[in-house]
Amino acid sequence: MTWTAVTEHRAQLGEGPFWDAPTQALYWVDIAGKQALRLIGSNVQIWQMPEHVSAFIPCESGDALVAMSSGVYRLDLDSPGLEPRLTLLCVADPQPGNRPNEARCDAQGRLWLGTMQNNIGENGEDLPIVRRSGGLFRIDRDARVTPLLRGLGIPNTLLWSDDSTRLYFADSLDRTLYQHFIRTDGSLDPAQVWFGPHERGGPDGSAMDAQGYLWNARWDGSCLLRISPEGQVDRVIELPVSRPTSCVFGGEDLQTLYITSAASPLNHPLDGAVLSIRFDVPGKTCTRFAG
Repeated sequence: MTWTAVTEHRAQLGEGPFWDAPTQALYWVDIAGKQALRLIGSNVQIWQMPEHVSAFIPCESGDALVAMSSGVYRLDLDSPGLEPRLTLLCVADPQPGNRPNEARCDAQGRLWLGTMQNNIGENGEDLPIVRRSGGLFRIDRDARVTPLLRGLGIPNTLLWSDDSTRLYFADSLDRTLYQHFIRTDGSLDPAQVWFGPHERGGPDGSAMDAQGYLWNARWDGSCLLRISPEGQVDRVIELPVSRPTSCVFGGEDLQTLYITSAASPLNHPLDGAVLSIRFDVPGKTCTRFAG
């Protein structure tokens, strides 16, 4: 397979890739580096955030959302990179000492946000996780917040079945991918184990292809796993990075997979890069925030 680093930029903790089909733009973040990044063509724009930022998602209204420890903000995309204009949308998780980790929009354009105990020091250093204080929250276009889950360790992977009746969700502290059935009132049934611990690293972020297979980045596993709807490994995609963190399908035909990654003690040359590779199956489109 031929991998390409889409930019020379290297992140401390690259995460949250989002492909915006209308503008053919790739959004992602460097959580530890406090950066929100956007790639259009060969042009990379970087907004330096005042706090650790875990998600960067465009909105139908023309701006974008950024998820930070103190809340979810709107970012004016016309503002300069060193002086980003931010407006508070909501505080989803008021728990002191927590930070967001994973965020995706469902088919209705509602933001689902997973939070956890902050494990990143002010200088980007790792802090130990000592409590399961995280939660999962849904944020509607009017900024109304609905709590969905409590007691989470490290929330990762937020994907939905085509009929919006099932949520695929990982807790990396458990090394497990779960499935939740979504009730008609929007609440979640108890978690069912969908894909348990695997020898190739722990579960991080994921993308879903048009055939309903889930592509899961394996932290410390140097690979992606393509997992069937039945929860079986269909394919192992080897990667030239130690810590892949998430992935998304993009490009004009949605057959380019973009993979974010983090720095690691192994210091592989591409650690922290955003990689791209062409595949024979297209992915599903990302949904902007409806507000």
